[in-house]
Amino acid sequence: MTLGKDDIGHHISQQYNQDLENLRSHVLHMGGVVERQIADAISALEDGDTQLAASVVGGDLQVNALELNLDEECSRILARRQPAAGDLRLIFAVIKTVTDLERIGDQAERVARTVLELANLDPGRSRPPMRHMGELARRLLNKALDAFARMDVTAALEVEREDLAVDQEYEAVLRQLVTYMMEDPRTITWALNLVWAARALERIGDHSKNIAEYVIYLVQGKDVRHVSIEERERQVQGAEAAGGTPAA
Repeated sequence: MTLGKDDIGHHISQQYNQDLENLRSHVLHMGGVVERQIADAISALEDGDTQLAASVVGGDLQVNALELNLDEECSRILARRQPAAGDLRLIFAVIKTVTDLERIGDQAERVARTVLELANLDPGRSRPPMRHMGELARRLLNKALDAFARMDVTAALEVEREDLAVDQEYEAVLRQLVTYMMEDPRTITWALNLVWAARALERIGDHSKNIAEYVIYLVQGKDVRHVSIEERERQVQGAEAAGGTPAA
């Protein structure tokens, strides 16, 4: 059956209810920390702010610690409660979501490290605007986390669609950087660093899309990975029309 937000936290044990609610809250807290890392990394890249970039690099330790804490929390619930059905789907979705959040934190750190590298190469050189792409990626994560918080499969499907815009921005930046390298081979090292930064932002979009897929799995019990967007929309809409009963 379809799992809704109100279906979590309805057990005889009040402590179990609190454990599950705390788990969701802690995931959203970690998501907020990671989203701040992305925003700071984007600002540092656009402004050449090495101090802010260094702060993002150092902040990755906090993200790693949050991942470890949530993993331990999930392990405790699995061992003590032996959850079944929707509760088990929630635990699995949390474990996978936390992994992707940690990887998004790694990508933000990669962008920040690029800022530090560029400062040593050619601090005065103009670079292609990447703030828009970065903001698209950050908003995609925000929307995926909102879908997780509200257990909203419609919002999750929108994340799937909007990730295409991040991919298009990445391709445009890549073409511009390749042009720089072809016109002046002396820019190759400089441009390659920006390629890695752009790739990191594109990967943030991919990880956000993964989180949206976990939301669909959590709510409807459907694994929509490795299928086209059109097919996953048909699966999700079919489940809603059938009352949300997941396929066996």
